[in-house]
Amino acid sequence: MPEQTELVHRFRGIPFSTRASTELLQSLDDFEAREDDVLLVSYPKSGTHWLTEILRNLYNCHTENNTTSQVTLTSSLEFGDLSKFQELRNLPSKRLIPTHLNCDMVPVQFKTKKCKMIYVIRNPKDTAVSMFHYYQQNPHLPKIDKWSTFLEMFLKGEVVYGSWIDHVLSWEKKENDENTLFLYYESMKKDLPTYVKEISSFLNISVTEDQIKDISKKSSFSEMKEKAEKEKVNSNHTVCALTADRKLIFRKGAVGDWKNHFTSKQNTQFDVLFKEKINSSVLASRVQYECQ
Repeated sequence: MPEQTELVHRFRGIPFSTRASTELLQSLDDFEAREDDVLLVSYPKSGTHWLTEILRNLYNCHTENNTTSQVTLTSSLEFGDLSKFQELRNLPSKRLIPTHLNCDMVPVQFKTKKCKMIYVIRNPKDTAVSMFHYYQQNPHLPKIDKWSTFLEMFLKGEVVYGSWIDHVLSWEKKENDENTLFLYYESMKKDLPTYVKEISSFLNISVTEDQIKDISKKSSFSEMKEKAEKEKVNSNHTVCALTADRKLIFRKGAVGDWKNHFTSKQNTQFDVLFKEKINSSVLASRVQYECQ
């Protein structure tokens, strides 16, 4: 097991797990995208696995109607070393490629070839809580025992992938891009069928209302968690750039769990630090912090 200090390194000032090698991060713009690639993006612990499950179910459903439709869910774009690019090059189209990269670090060909991109946003308070538990359980990340210590790190952008608000702001420039779809975790939790329909429309996948209901059921948090606990995991193939253990990925998936962790003082500190940037961001200002 590596020493705690060896589990994280910095690239362009942003902390990354050593599971994302410096050599790969330096070479991202050498990556050869394809026009039919779909990039699945989020800040960590914001719903990437949920999104990949929805898309997998969508395309599986579509394949039943159209046997020529094929899709390959890849491991995370930044997971591994330079051999990763050859690995992805050998995969057939269409490729669904997950990543936690900010917009500035995404390989340029995804933009020049106008690939479809889907970005999931989750409220930063629940994201911080989820990341805290993830840090505690993941052997590939430094163990932070105290919630107060972790929250300070989160607020300063000293956790993997850096500042939540900076990540969202980096993607805000794509808000009016017709090839980028923004989804909100909390809204999807309240009405998943509506967003399954929106995703299918964005990707030009034809599905019936009954299929949308079935996809939503299969993509529920409870079904995904149960499935993950039964599955055998291939450590060389993971949607997450931080771990291959899917059992670590599903904890509660709840909206508003932050209230069980934040003290009144911490909540005020959080609001003071984030308020100005969140209010000035169209994307961030739409975030919901409670079940409604």
